[in-house]
Amino acid sequence: MAVKRARCFISGRVQGVNFRYYTRQQAERLGLTGWVRNLFDGRVEALFEGEEEAVERMLAWCRHGPPAARVEEVDVRWEEPQGDLKGFKIRFWG
Repeated sequence: MAVKRARCFISGRVQGVNFRYYTRQQAERLGLTGWVRNLFDGRVEALFEGEEEAVERMLAWCRHGPPAARVEEVDVRWEEPQGDLKGFKIRFWG
């Protein structure tokens, strides 16, 4: 099983719609580690690490997000897995 790490930047109507909370719930359901936070420019940034299939499923979820969100773009940047993350956290502003 291959471990993958993806950092993504999600733009659109993604703040004020509980995006971070739904993201944490979905990531935990998929067994991923990482974090999610709002950015000052209106985007959401998230870092996911885990089994390749779970990361791919998480990225697919990010392309539509929670019910009130209107995702316009998901910019994914693949990184080397580090194994340094514990659990999945909501960070506050970045």
